[in-house]
Amino acid sequence: MAGFKRYVEVGRVVLVKNTSKIAVIVDIVDHKRAVVDSPIDEVARQVINYNDLILTPIVMDLPRGARSGIVAKKWKAQEVEKKWQATAWAKKFETQKVRSQLNDFERFAVMRLKKQRRNEVRVALAKA
Repeated sequence: MAGFKRYVEVGRVVLVKNTSKIAVIVDIVDHKRAVVDSPIDEVARQVINYNDLILTPIVMDLPRGARSGIVAKKWKAQEVEKKWQATAWAKKFETQKVRSQLNDFERFAVMRLKKQRRNEVRVALAKA
């Protein structure tokens, strides 16, 4: 069994709970808080409690206490946004966002398509 790999460290990309926004740990304040910053203007540079963060497997090469400009340059150079978009989390959040903006008819169409897919699966399983 593999050991634990997601440590709180400078450069760790995190997901801020209840917002589905990503940021990076810039500095560690103490055993309960860290300074986070996001160059894509999702999260302002601030101190956040670890309980409000979810650690992602993405880690940036970042010096401790880096200023916002350096964070932005490294973020772009290391293609963190591209890595994030490839994760299942990002895809799930995008799906939730699209679904929340559907109108009544579009929700109805989604329901019909799901029923159609379910029927096709049933038929395929019955043949097997």
